[in-house]
Amino acid sequence: MRNQRLYSLVLTAIFSAVGVVGGSMFEFSVGAAKVAPVQHLVNLVSGVMLGPWWALTQAFLTSLIRNIMGTGTVLAFPGSMIGAFFVGWIFRKTKNFLAATFGELIGTGIIGAIVAYPVASWLMGAKGALYIFIPSFFLSALVGVIIGYIILLALNKRGHLKNGHHL
Repeated sequence: MRNQRLYSLVLTAIFSAVGVVGGSMFEFSVGAAKVAPVQHLVNLVSGVMLGPWWALTQAFLTSLIRNIMGTGTVLAFPGSMIGAFFVGWIFRKTKNFLAATFGELIGTGIIGAIVAYPVASWLMGAKGALYIFIPSFFLSALVGVIIGYIILLALNKRGHLKNGHHL
């Protein structure tokens, strides 16, 4: 049990580092949307491999570090944390990669966007309409989960995901 906790802690730190570096490096705009797919692929892979609570921790740490560094916004907290938790929870219940993928899309792309709207209005003074948040969050999540899903399939095919969620 102790080795499993250490393993989960170390893997959470690694996923957080990948999210911080990748989220800062691979970011682009599509119309009004700012697309940062690395966080979403990290949420998907960490949720599958570590479960909901460690994935939630990873998303929080990644968002916190990116905000401290000035490369993220407060909107990263609700979106990434809800999405990461959904992935882990859904995968734990279904053991299905595709279902977990939809967990990130729904958790971040829809619910995270809805939760982020009042945060943006209150903390950032952004008075944009909710219909702007959902498409931009959803597009960002969609790009990331497509890449993350391919990574999960490759890891699973090579036997690196024993019982669906441990290296």
